[in-house]
Amino acid sequence: MSIRRFHFMRLEDASGVSGCGIVAEGVVFSNGKVALEWFGEHSSTNVYDSLADVEYIHGHGGRTRIVFDDEPSEACGKKEEVKKDGN
Repeated sequence: MSIRRFHFMRLEDASGVSGCGIVAEGVVFSNGKVALEWFGEHSSTNVYDSLADVEYIHGHGGRTRIVFDDEPSEACGKKEEVKKDGN
C-alpha cells in the first residue's frame, strides 16, 4: 500500500480564480480516494472518491495537468492480501 503525492500545474486559468502555475497539491491514498489542498488567498481542502473525479471536475479540458511527485511503488512485486479476520 502506498500514498502518491501530486500537484496541479495550471496551464491556463479558465475560471480566473486560481491563476497559472502550481495551484494545488494532493495525495492519492491506497484506496483510491484523493485529498486536494488549494493554494491562494481562499485556500481549501477537498476529498474526492477518485483521481478521475478530480480530473473531470478541475482539469478544465486539459488546461490543468496532474503531475505526480512520487513514483508508484510495488510491495515486493506482489499485491498485498488481507484476510477476512484482518491478519
